[in-house]
Amino acid sequence: MLGALLTSSLTRIIPVGMMLLALQKTLFVELQPFGVIIQIVLAFAASAGAAGGPERGAITGFSLGIMFDLTVGSPLGSTSITMGLAGYVAGWVDLIRIETTWWLAAIFVGIGAATGEAGVPVVRRFIGEEDAFVPEMARIVPIVAIAAAAASVLLVPIGRWSLKLERPEWKMPADG
Repeated sequence: MLGALLTSSLTRIIPVGMMLLALQKTLFVELQPFGVIIQIVLAFAASAGAAGGPERGAITGFSLGIMFDLTVGSPLGSTSITMGLAGYVAGWVDLIRIETTWWLAAIFVGIGAATGEAGVPVVRRFIGEEDAFVPEMARIVPIVAIAAAAASVLLVPIGRWSLKLERPEWKMPADG
């Protein structure tokens, strides 16, 4: 049992998640485009889903969400639901794509991140917060989605490495 844990992808996901969580809590709290904190951990969960499919994306998102909950003191599992959802939704690119392209992965990472971020007020309402739905969500969700899509160029290959997947042959458009 211990051998299976040591050979699983969690041995790579946890350290990468810890580094991204440190960036989330330090650098990205200070750098806020349009007053929105960029959710880099959520973007990584969605990127792992785009790299490995819906199942692996959901497992990665759940693991990262547990780590996030342990650092911020929110109820354990509340962030795991939204990050797991983001990884699952972004993983659908693995099921519908014909060719592996970086821009298609970026679109699905953005959609997954938007889904995860939009699910945050729903989960907060279920755990008992009174003012979970705020009008700023109409501004927050698109900014988080665009930032996640832009970061996917770096995060999808890291997610692929973390999940111990083979390197894809991304097709580049032909010149001229």
